[in-house]
Amino acid sequence: MTNHPAPALPDAFYHDLGRGRFESSTATAGPWSPKWQHGGPPSALLGRAMEEHEPREGFHIARVTVELPRPVPVADLRVSVRTVHAGRRVELLEGQISSDAGPVMLARAWRVAASPADTPALRPHPPAPALPGAQAPHTMAGAHLDGYIAAMEWRFEAGGGFDVPGPGVAWARQRIPLVAGAADTALTRALTLADSSWAVAFELDHHRRLVINTDVTLALHRPPAGAWLCVRSATAASPRGSGLAVGQLYDQSGECGQVTQTLLVNER
Repeated sequence: MTNHPAPALPDAFYHDLGRGRFESSTATAGPWSPKWQHGGPPSALLGRAMEEHEPREGFHIARVTVELPRPVPVADLRVSVRTVHAGRRVELLEGQISSDAGPVMLARAWRVAASPADTPALRPHPPAPALPGAQAPHTMAGAHLDGYIAAMEWRFEAGGGFDVPGPGVAWARQRIPLVAGAADTALTRALTLADSSWAVAFELDHHRRLVINTDVTLALHRPPAGAWLCVRSATAASPRGSGLAVGQLYDQSGECGQVTQTLLVNER
């Protein structure tokens, strides 16, 4: 692994400009270009707006699907949320992020009433992988490293990394908050990481082929706790089909949800 000098980070991914407008910092930039954001921070910004939209006591967001119709620019953004359906026990929310070029990200989320206290605690997956000790900054061949990648602290299982073919397991936490002066939530921390799931499990040659995800779905059976979250990810693909990246999400207490991403796989 080649060490990459850590840049001076902004104080947050975004600054709240009021009235649903947010200034994007350079920390939002993804690995493919300093001009375009990684999907994680804007996904979390939409999730934050959904949590704050007409909140109801005893309800929580159990599933968010984010659609990525076009790249999100590192620029000022507008965020809006509306209620599509409101019932006694479930709500369907819809959100959108727009730039000067128009809509750049869409999302729908189910907000549901909490289950009763006597609901069984089912554990279909193994306990959380061990959190590795501190590691040198991780690199990614040909990538822009001074945005989102640097704004997260990454710890891979022994021998792992972005340039090591998956499946993969990585723990990560934010080095900076999502919005300056505001506390992160369990949902926003999970969404900030979720779009990285397939990158933890690079199994398709994204240098030789065009491999991009069109969406991210985060499904939680409980809110993840703590700053450190882990994804155990793998990718499936078929000739003349598409790719599907699936990641199990953990906190230090165990498994808490799943991330799925549809992958476009094509020739460059």
